Amino acid sequence: MTVEALLTRRPTATQKVELIHGVLVFTGDFDERDLETARRTYPGRRPVLNADGGLEVHPAGRGAPTPLVNRAAELEPEGRA
Repeated sequence: MTVEALLTRRPTATQKVELIHGVLVFTGDFDERDLETARRTYPGRRPVLNADGGLEVHPAGRGAPTPLVNRAAELEPEGRA
């Protein structure tokens, strides 16, 4: 295990994590490898990558969840940045 792997490949070693409406939101630059790690780390939950490269772990449910970051961008009024 390398330092790089510990800092960037494990959701539990992320620099920032928030709980928003019951969803764990990990800030970072994650990819499919991290998504697979999250599936093993949080069995029964629904992890998904968001538009900002972050990782979200949604509560159990049916179907694929819509990432909160994507949802916020869709709700953002036109002309605002």
